[in-house]
Amino acid sequence: MERIPIMNDRARLSHYLSAWRLSNPQLLTQTMTSHIYTVTQGTETVILKLLSASETEEQRGAASLRYFAGHGVVRLLRSDENAHLMEYASGDELVTLVQRGEDEAATRIIAQVIQQIHSVPLSASVEGLLGLDEWFGELFNKAERDKLDGIYSIYVRSASITKRLLADPRDVRVLHGDIHHRNIRQSPRGWLAFDPKGLFGERTYDCANTLCNPPIPKLVHNERRLLSTASILADALSIDLSRILEFTYAYACLNASQWVLRLGKDDIAEELIQWHLKVAEIIEPHIHL
Repeated sequence: MERIPIMNDRARLSHYLSAWRLSNPQLLTQTMTSHIYTVTQGTETVILKLLSASETEEQRGAASLRYFAGHGVVRLLRSDENAHLMEYASGDELVTLVQRGEDEAATRIIAQVIQQIHSVPLSASVEGLLGLDEWFGELFNKAERDKLDGIYSIYVRSASITKRLLADPRDVRVLHGDIHHRNIRQSPRGWLAFDPKGLFGERTYDCANTLCNPPIPKLVHNERRLLSTASILADALSIDLSRILEFTYAYACLNASQWVLRLGKDDIAEELIQWHLKVAEIIEPHIHL
């Protein structure tokens, strides 16, 4: 990828408008990792994402988008270390189906998107991507701290299950890593995912975040709905239900452990910790510890 000098936000936007022959920039949203604009390229509206300094997760995401080549995801049109140009899925978010009472239909669409993403065979090289063993590092660290303190916590239990899962991976693929109802939108090519994490590992992992979403407590924290959603994914993707539940348990505890580090620094940390721990607690009676 080409390197460009460090510039302020306005200068960077101007640089890419000129260098990549883009026009009509409109700020769509701003996140912790990027400023995201809709821009015009030729006659098409596309997305220009200007990255924050030293952003690495977005670079892994771009690597996975190149790998997927449009299968179930938005296409990456161009990129360098500071910006990504991508296809724009301009339609409704998938969460709108849930809001209309079509939760099961949304789950089946998620399964279709995952199936498309995982249809891309694993190549010999996964350069630029992160393995699940590294991705779960914060959970393992939290579990070790609890063990040293003599606490047999849910983090300790989930770390044990996670290590068992990762020691015997099945159907390894490049993963999206963050599949949920707000990361899938309608487009002229159908429902497409975006904002991947740039991971690789057992494909079951891509089911986990779905079971922790959308952020509607009466759905996500409903045991019957959680098990039903897991069963739909298991049947549609030909994955063992038990492994979907175990990976979701692991994922929920990973997310909680990540927010533990932000306690006192982030106003919503405790809320997110409890959200994910509640999912893990619902699942725990249904898995083998």
